[in-house]
Amino acid sequence: MDIFSESRKRRNQQVVTRGAAYLAAFSYYTISVVTVTKIVKGWQKLQREDRIQQFLAEISKTEILTLDHKGAELAGHICGGLESIGQPIGLADSMIAATALQYNLTLVTGNLSHYQRIQAIGYELQLDNWRT
Repeated sequence: MDIFSESRKRRNQQVVTRGAAYLAAFSYYTISVVTVTKIVKGWQKLQREDRIQQFLAEISKTEILTLDHKGAELAGHICGGLESIGQPIGLADSMIAATALQYNLTLVTGNLSHYQRIQAIGYELQLDNWRT
């Protein structure tokens, strides 16, 4: 979610460049439905309905991936597994990671240490940081 938000803000030139290359190759971004939820939640907390509507218009050509029951189960295993070893990352991020795993995609994030916890408990989550 962090890199997707940064690509929209256009503040980090490295992220902008990598995002442009991705769009040139694939013609659209692919994000999790959880990412949509988190972004809308952030704007809702600030009572910025205008920004919510702007965001929804901007993602009209974005592929939005959902979780089925197997993906939800995977997210629960990830979240519970991390909590049981005292390394929680939260349900939403567990769901984003499960989406990437379910669709066999690379998760683009600037929060590598956060998601590397999932790798540390045995999941083959592929990560890429567009900030570097």
